[in-house]
Amino acid sequence: MPSEQKMFSKILLSAVSILLANLLHFLFSLMQFIPGLKRSLPSPSKEQTTLPTLQCISPLLKTVEETPQPIPAKVKGHIPEWINGNLLRNGPGRFEFGEEKYNHWFDGMALLHQFQLRNGTVTYRSKFLQSNSYLTNRQHNRIVVSEFGTLAMPDPCKSVFERFMSRFDTPKPSDNASVSYVVYKGDYYVSSENTFMYKVDPETLETKEKVDWSKFIAVNGATAHPHYASDGTTYNMGNSYGKHGTRYNIIEIPPQKSNCSDTLEGAKVLCSIAPMDKMKPSYYHSFGMSENYIIFIEQPIKLNLMRIITSKFRGKPISEGINWEPQHNTRFHVVNKHTGEVLPGQWYSKPFATFHQINAFEDHGCVVLDLCCQDDGKTLATYKLQNMRRSGVDLYQVYNSVARTFPRRFVLPLNMSSDAPVGKNLNPLPYTLAKAVWCTHENLHPEGFENFGGLEFPQINYSQYSGKKYRYFYGCGFRHFIGDSLMKVDVETKNFKIWQEEGFYPSEPVFVPVPNATAEDNGVILSVVISPDENRSAFLLVLDAETFKELGRAEVSVEMPYGFHGIFRTTANFVLCHRRQQQQL
Repeated sequence: MPSEQKMFSKILLSAVSILLANLLHFLFSLMQFIPGLKRSLPSPSKEQTTLPTLQCISPLLKTVEETPQPIPAKVKGHIPEWINGNLLRNGPGRFEFGEEKYNHWFDGMALLHQFQLRNGTVTYRSKFLQSNSYLTNRQHNRIVVSEFGTLAMPDPCKSVFERFMSRFDTPKPSDNASVSYVVYKGDYYVSSENTFMYKVDPETLETKEKVDWSKFIAVNGATAHPHYASDGTTYNMGNSYGKHGTRYNIIEIPPQKSNCSDTLEGAKVLCSIAPMDKMKPSYYHSFGMSENYIIFIEQPIKLNLMRIITSKFRGKPISEGINWEPQHNTRFHVVNKHTGEVLPGQWYSKPFATFHQINAFEDHGCVVLDLCCQDDGKTLATYKLQNMRRSGVDLYQVYNSVARTFPRRFVLPLNMSSDAPVGKNLNPLPYTLAKAVWCTHENLHPEGFENFGGLEFPQINYSQYSGKKYRYFYGCGFRHFIGDSLMKVDVETKNFKIWQEEGFYPSEPVFVPVPNATAEDNGVILSVVISPDENRSAFLLVLDAETFKELGRAEVSVEMPYGFHGIFRTTANFVLCHRRQQQQL
């Protein structure tokens, strides 16, 4: 009996402990609704409440002044003298007009940046793009033109009736080209994903000419990530919405100008692809291109056209019409870029989201496609400024809700038989574990890669290896809302190298090859690195692309917001002419 009483006492004690624990949890949940209760309860232990925190990056998401005249940078270390050209970058730089503020990171007005490298010296300048949206908003000192995540409010000077009726006005499309630089026929443009882009002077950053895609071909915009063939022909993608319904269009732009004022003359739609749902086409930010094929990824991030069309009437921004619908699989479309033929094969994978492709190449009758992928496509909604500007535990909790992005490989066999057994792996390539036709990816990273936040903003040695079998790619590690490290990944060994510095945030890496390079990674990586600490200068970082060791940096005491994409423009001819002029003097 004593032993039974002892056992009964233990059971009773355990039951009481569980009951008290649940009661305490209930009281802590209740205390936010009952004034004074919080003060009367014991504080939870430190172990129970401590969560990881992230550095507040709000200073990197605020309006800054432009720097229109070039200023010299302070060089530390060594900037190789063979690097002669301009690193051109684009991104948001103004987040409010008057008392009205933008809601989303993508909404800020385009600020153009230039780091000019000449014989080991560096200068910096920046200018706001003189778009109609920027000039109109500035003139009225309020947000007049709606953006992706911000709906412009009616003119407060109008009557109540006029403001109500303005909801039925046709919305004015924004021409805020804040995503990247692109090149068509040797001219430099800044672009986003809408109908308009602007030609700019890459030497002075002067805004030159507004160009409307719809004036040349039947599309309602194009991506900010075109691909360039070796002969200078440029390929892009854009949607069209007309009497035949929605179409995804492959666009081809010739390499040569017909005259000095030529912009997009000669552009043509190579082929059109019907979406799975005409009223809900997929959103896409980029696409893949190998030597002979265009690869389009139709993903389950859907544009609800009815919600977008009625967004102004409903008092909602365009972003509210974009949804992640994982009940749909991801589909790959392959197009012969020489003939415009859409290959009849059907390639599917489980649902995933992708914004940036890494590279694509052909091997033994297959297209190998490398992408940066997420398993959840709700990221766009999370990048609201109110989320990114949080601090402490709140910032960490929002960041932790964002799906990480990882590099993955897919294999698409081009010559499929209609009687191929269902479920059979048709991938003949021995060096990759990716499976086809139901496409199962291969990870292009080792275990533990998630500790660095995954990878985004991928870049390769584009001029020499785009569309070809390659070994290395570069990108940003994302242990924050924005990149906090630079990474080099070997796709053969899955090993990677990393550059990081506490409290600093590097931009998308840009690869610049050494003249007459013989190795794929024979060159440098350029990245603009900024810090929210006002006592730390921003700088242009130069890494040896092979060793991933720092060669030098060029510091400038200028505030810069975190931006999106950029391009390097080599000016070797400028240097040669300059030296000849000096010799003549």
